[in-house]
Amino acid sequence: MTVPPPHLIARVEQVLAALAAVAATPPPALPALALSRDRLAGWTQVAEDPMPFLSLGLCAPAWLDMALPSLLAAEAGAILDGDSLVHLDVRSDNLCFVGDRVILMDWNLACRGNAAVDVAFWLPSLAAEGGPDPIDIMPDEPALAALRSGFFAARAGLPPPEGAPRVRGVQLSQLKRALPWAAASLGLPPPG
Repeated sequence: MTVPPPHLIARVEQVLAALAAVAATPPPALPALALSRDRLAGWTQVAEDPMPFLSLGLCAPAWLDMALPSLLAAEAGAILDGDSLVHLDVRSDNLCFVGDRVILMDWNLACRGNAAVDVAFWLPSLAAEGGPDPIDIMPDEPALAALRSGFFAARAGLPPPEGAPRVRGVQLSQLKRALPWAAASLGLPPPG
C-alpha cells in the first residue's frame, strides 16, 4: 500500500468529489459508453497475440495462461451501461485545480454510461504519479480493474503510434499499477 502525502490525499478527494458532480449532471445527447466496449477492452487482443504483452516482462507466460480466463470473463462483465455523464479521459493532464475547484478539460470522449468508469480509469494514472494504489480507492470493482488493465495490456507492448512517441511508456507505467489491481481484485496471484 502506498501512503501518499497529505496534500495529494486532499487532491484525490477533490477529484472524487468533482467526478461525483459530473456523474450527477444530466448528460446531453451523447453516445453510450457501452458502444466503446471493443475499443476499451484488451484482454481478447492479448489472448489472440500475447507476445507484445509478454515482451513487457510483467508476468511469466504461465501466469498469463492461468489468469487470462478470469481477466477475459471480468472484462466482458464490466458494466458500462448507465445514464451518467462520463468524461472517459480523466488523468492529471486533463485536470486543473483552481482553489478548491477541479476543472476537467478535454471532453472529446464524453459519453453517457456507468460513472464508476471515470474513477476506475483515473486510478492507474493517479498511482503512477505517486497516489494511492487503485485497490485502496476502488476495492470492489474487479470487472472495471480488468477492463482498464486490458486496455493497457493490449497496447503498451506495441510500437508507438505516429506522432506519439512516448504514449507506450505512459501506458506501461499505468499497466504496472492496473495489472496488480486487477489480479488482487480477482483473487489471482500477483503477476510478478
